[in-house]
Amino acid sequence: MTALPHITAAQRRARLVRRHLLAPSVREKAPEAVADALVGLHATDPATVFLAAAARMHAPTAGAVEAALYGTPAGRPAGGQPAGAPALARIRCMRRTMFVVPAPLAPAVHAATAGGHAHRHRTDAMARLHDALGWDARRYAAVEHATLQALTAHGAATATQLAAAIPDLREQIITFPGKPYESRQRASTPVLGVLAAEGRIRRARPAGSWTSAQFRWAPARPLPEVPVAEAKTELARRYVAAFGPVTVDDVRWWTGWTLTDTRKALAATGAQAVELDEGTGYSLPEHLDVPDDAPEPSAALLPGLDPTPMGWRHRGWYLDGDHTMALFDRNGNIGPTIWWNGRIVGAWAQQPHGHINHHFLTDPGREGRAAVATEIERLTAFLGGVRVTPCYRTPLERRLSAPPSGARTAG
Repeated sequence: MTALPHITAAQRRARLVRRHLLAPSVREKAPEAVADALVGLHATDPATVFLAAAARMHAPTAGAVEAALYGTPAGRPAGGQPAGAPALARIRCMRRTMFVVPAPLAPAVHAATAGGHAHRHRTDAMARLHDALGWDARRYAAVEHATLQALTAHGAATATQLAAAIPDLREQIITFPGKPYESRQRASTPVLGVLAAEGRIRRARPAGSWTSAQFRWAPARPLPEVPVAEAKTELARRYVAAFGPVTVDDVRWWTGWTLTDTRKALAATGAQAVELDEGTGYSLPEHLDVPDDAPEPSAALLPGLDPTPMGWRHRGWYLDGDHTMALFDRNGNIGPTIWWNGRIVGAWAQQPHGHINHHFLTDPGREGRAAVATEIERLTAFLGGVRVTPCYRTPLERRLSAPPSGARTAG
């Protein structure tokens, strides 16, 4: 029996640095090129998209990321897209989580991950509104029609603006009744969620700064249909190309697929088996003979929910298991991290007055500390005084973001 090629943890870290653009020499010029390299950027927290792109761009600006997300004025095409067309699409996809993906890839990603869920979204929303408010199918359809008419008339509007115009959207639903986390939400939430899942509306430029989650909604055309099997093969191949070598467990976790669908899609990519420290992994054939040297010693400050630390189910080759509780919240969401040569070595956070505070969990040495200081300066310049607080707070991020002892915060 022929032995499988063995890929060490050090080789995987070198590939990570190069493919995930974590060294200065491999950074990209445009946000859409960053998203393409990583398949997509986590977008549950709006700030993550901007910070993840900025960490991997030569000369990042919030304006460049906004142009890629929301389109450019006529005469200023971006990334090969027609003038005015967004180069990136914000969709709910892997693990029913919000991502920003390259616009040309969005149809395949949607079909591979959410194509079968759109009908379920509608069924669930109608059942919730019937149980909570007594809405029948006719009333739901009337409210939906009014919502689409309002968006067509105004071009874009926030949920609050729509609710002001359509009284039915203001009705309150109690979620998780009787639970400690019981809360109220407007009927607009499930109605807009279904329309977005079906591709009939999209999230447009938010009200407020780029850190805001108060998105405007705008009319949209449903994405072109792609056969599901073809789409899953495409997504699996993209993932293995960006994150490989990966285990079956990694692919299944990242995509949210069943084990059967994972194995079928992985086989269809033509990926070849390799030996990893944690077991059998898979790599694309064209990547087996690629040199594994890292571009150069490199540091990076990545935001909470960044696609790199959230890219694998098995993380022992780039994360010390003893640091998990400090860096992740109870639901498995990672906070802001510091990287040195493809490994997590610490965390960072922004204090109330904007200062970037950091802490090393592993000492990267003199060269590493100097490189991290440079990245802190780069991040500070990008932020330009903007204050960012992660949606999901982690123990170490909370501690680092606290004001210095004796300092007063603006009241």
